[in-house]
Amino acid sequence: MTRNTPKHVVIFGASGGIGQALVAHYASQPGIESLHAVARRALPARAGITNHQADITNPHQIEALAGQLKSQKISPDLVILATGLLSDDAGLRPEKSYRQQSMEAFEQVFATNTFGPAMVARHFLGLMPRKERAVFAALSARVGSISDNGLGGWHAYRASKTALNMLLRNYAIEMGRTHEQMICVGLHPGTVRTELSNPFSGNVAPDKLFEPDQAAAYLTDVIDGLTPDQSGKVFDWAGREIPA
Repeated sequence: MTRNTPKHVVIFGASGGIGQALVAHYASQPGIESLHAVARRALPARAGITNHQADITNPHQIEALAGQLKSQKISPDLVILATGLLSDDAGLRPEKSYRQQSMEAFEQVFATNTFGPAMVARHFLGLMPRKERAVFAALSARVGSISDNGLGGWHAYRASKTALNMLLRNYAIEMGRTHEQMICVGLHPGTVRTELSNPFSGNVAPDKLFEPDQAAAYLTDVIDGLTPDQSGKVFDWAGREIPA
């Protein structure tokens, strides 16, 4: 199989479990001319990797980062958002009932899972190549599927991922008019041993709980095999389409 090795890669959420694994994967690939790791906190220096400190929920920081790459004449042909928020140490938890919903939780979860990726799209889609294959991918979730929802609950998280999926579909339609080889997709990594999923992975079968490097390997294989006619869709770690 011919591999679609990108030239210029930008990975947001590079301090998280999956983000770190994705950075490590692409750092090991020959043919990549630049690799940019973006995170809210400072990252350790590593050979062959350019670190950037920026928060996707801060539009000014994202705009500044895009301007920096543009000034360096870098046109990223792979942008990955390995970001997401489900719970935190300050009391944020996925809701089990409509009675547990709060405006604060919705704003917090949507800011990271939906609004942040939208701002990255605003400032980075225009930097991507017009005539060559390019992929804009964001980590989504199976629970964002409306037709696949048989359990309910997790209101803010589910809704934020469903909204993200709609945005990706919108971007696919718009970019497809001018960028024939552009691919905008959502990716479901499965349940991965990370800070996001650790509090909720107790009942997951061992063979369904992935290590970050394992998940990254699956996701990069999916990205590598994507074609423009799949733009606007959501795929799981095995390359299976998740229904809307």
